Amino acid sequence: MLYVSTRGHPDRKHFCEILLEGLAPDGGLYLPESYPQVNAATLAKWRTLSYADLAFEILSLYIDDIPADDLRALARKTYTEQVYGTKEIVPLKKLEDGVYLEALSNGPTLAFKDMAMQLLGHLFEYELARRGEELNILGATSGDTGSAAEYAMRGKQGVRVFMTSPRGRMSPFQQAQMFSLQDANIHNLAIEGVFDDCQDIVKAVSNDLDFKRKYRIGTVNSINWARLVAQVVYYFAGYFQATERPHPNPPPEGEGAMPKVSFAVPSGNFGNICAGHVARMMGLPIDRLVLATNENDVLDEFFRTGVYRVRGSKETHETSSPSMDISKASNFERFVFDLLARDGAKLRYLFAEELAAKGQFTLGAEVLQAREHYGFVSGRSTHADRLATIRDTYERFGTMIDTHTADGLKVAREHLDPRVPMIVLETALPIKFAATIVEALGREPERPAKFAGIEALPKRVTVLPADAAAVKQFIATHCA
Repeated sequence: MLYVSTRGHPDRKHFCEILLEGLAPDGGLYLPESYPQVNAATLAKWRTLSYADLAFEILSLYIDDIPADDLRALARKTYTEQVYGTKEIVPLKKLEDGVYLEALSNGPTLAFKDMAMQLLGHLFEYELARRGEELNILGATSGDTGSAAEYAMRGKQGVRVFMTSPRGRMSPFQQAQMFSLQDANIHNLAIEGVFDDCQDIVKAVSNDLDFKRKYRIGTVNSINWARLVAQVVYYFAGYFQATERPHPNPPPEGEGAMPKVSFAVPSGNFGNICAGHVARMMGLPIDRLVLATNENDVLDEFFRTGVYRVRGSKETHETSSPSMDISKASNFERFVFDLLARDGAKLRYLFAEELAAKGQFTLGAEVLQAREHYGFVSGRSTHADRLATIRDTYERFGTMIDTHTADGLKVAREHLDPRVPMIVLETALPIKFAATIVEALGREPERPAKFAGIEALPKRVTVLPADAAAVKQFIATHCA
């Protein structure tokens, strides 16, 4: 399996090369030359596998430069009941007929990012040991990526983490998870700006090829293909659980047709739902991919109108689902690449030239294709919607959900089809956004014992301006 850049760079690379590289040399994102295809027989075979062995089967379709026995061992080391608390790893919970929550927040930092980041930590350590090299990871977080990355990488041999985050824009719990870590290989950088400023810094540093090579800069954001392909696994796992029993009113799809499901995904950076797009392209029977945004509705606007219009810092709203306070969706480029029939030159023009010059671009007929051929629909949720959805879900089903999951559930309800199960991807546990839960329900969410008093722990964080040069100087100083 070889990988190509979305912006048309002629190089073709193997998985372990792009694992450590992040962005392609031309600023594009890596995708496989083609998506491996699975059929009904393969799905039937995979249905009975453990989550770890399902992960191995899917990953092995994309990774041919790690021996199979080693890759299987890495998957089994990652996805254990001890780490995730359940044998299923991502158990499905039925809310009502046809509507399910897929629990993705049972990992060490209580957010779905753990599902991929724990594997990424093991992959990095394995490959760096094989090469006898070190890696300096530069990341950007709007809340959950940072803590998931730091908990996955802390103490790992040959790895340092430099994690940027928007100063004052995360919940107190999210900040405490990151800033309380005292490990020598973890560096937290609070940037005076919004998440998009952090993301721009990561891209600027990654595009400085001399600096990137000198300091061995890698990424853990979902621009790293390894992160995204690991997320593909839980779409298959959710599908298998939702289709264990025949649906009472299946659509008329012909004799022998495989049952379909839909997924609703809270999305700011387009990484989580892009993994669903990949699963669908592989042949997983997904009917609709329902994209949910908060008040920062750049992606919803695109799927409704065909206009992709990024916002500046002043136009980026600070919301009660802060991990989606994003106005430049990095992973969106991967989907547009497929939408444009993999025309790297056209994509490079849209993202590197037109978007840079005008702050937006428009795709007309392609948006219809996004809906009809790729199954995308979208919607928007507000603070009032979040409160109402959290309250309704708790009162009717006895289930407490976080603010981002509430966005997903609210938009999911706008696209229900009684013939097709709807799986809402859970984003995080409610404790990470306690203030809004209290506002909605008048009570504090449960807090795992290991996080008792975390907000009061000593903090280890450096405040920097929204300037790539300042971040590069910090990295150079701490790698001397």
